[in-house]
Amino acid sequence: MNQYIFLQRIQGPAMLLTFGVCALLDQWGILNFGRSWPLYLIVLGIIKLAQRAALATAEPPPFQPGYGYAGYQPVGAAPGAPVSAPAPADSGISSTSDSGDRR
Repeated sequence: MNQYIFLQRIQGPAMLLTFGVCALLDQWGILNFGRSWPLYLIVLGIIKLAQRAALATAEPPPFQPGYGYAGYQPVGAAPGAPVSAPAPADSGISSTSDSGDRR
């Protein structure tokens, strides 16, 4: 599994675990629950830094020339068929017809 995806999936459980530990420490009288907000920022910051590091070391996806983005296949094209550049659309403006008044 990709390390970035793993870190992204573990972010929620890590925050929930931090919240639970702070609630437990509040019940024991060790840490006031209202003053534990910096701990949440520290845990979230560590996870975000780890995600950035994992994303920086990840291999980019392979480039396949001639293929467009799979979500934007032309209408009627076979799946997996190479996508060509669209033809320029006719704007309807002809350079030979002059019907406007230019000042």
